[in-house]
Amino acid sequence: MKYVPLFILLLYSGLTYAQTTGGTQRPTMQKHAQQVVAFQQELNAEYRDSTRTPLLVAERSTFTGLPFYSINYAACVEAKFEPDSLGAPFQMQTSTVRRPLYRKYGVLLFTLEGKPQHLAVYQSLDLQQNPEYRDYLFVPFTDRTNGHGSYGGGRYIDLRRGQIHQGRVVLDFNRAYNPYCAYGGNYSCPVPPAENHLPVAIRAGVMSSH
Repeated sequence: MKYVPLFILLLYSGLTYAQTTGGTQRPTMQKHAQQVVAFQQELNAEYRDSTRTPLLVAERSTFTGLPFYSINYAACVEAKFEPDSLGAPFQMQTSTVRRPLYRKYGVLLFTLEGKPQHLAVYQSLDLQQNPEYRDYLFVPFTDRTNGHGSYGGGRYIDLRRGQIHQGRVVLDFNRAYNPYCAYGGNYSCPVPPAENHLPVAIRAGVMSSH
């Protein structure tokens, strides 16, 4: 089974959701809860779809839904975006020998638990060749929940360039999802770079299934 097509399908759905919930101001708590529930329902629907699910065949018949942390409004933050116009292409490490080309698109600066944090935003050079995914941005990260509630290999968040306005963007960790590698199978998953480790516990988004 090939990883890339399935990964792109997951990204496409995540990007569609991101596009319809974009903005630079954090939504109200009620609106945010509605958006997160919609995201969770959509993600669960994909995992039930035999043409898109990363689940092993033996696990599909018993799948009832992904485990999520409780909706965490504090984990939805407004971030300052600083572009990196000099970001040179580099080979992103993955869980296999595959090394896809990415470039650092910029940095997100935000506050969590009263402390300043930052995450690099990456852009896939391969997806740049496809008009459908040209504005796709990738935020892989690790945090202190990895292996203690969330997947040990880190999680991902999707963004689109159109979500960034006047150097601001909403970063919602409730939309953090697992790499396909979290569910077994022969997948090649990007490994979050060391610079994207957050020294806090992000109790939001998809939890570990094991």
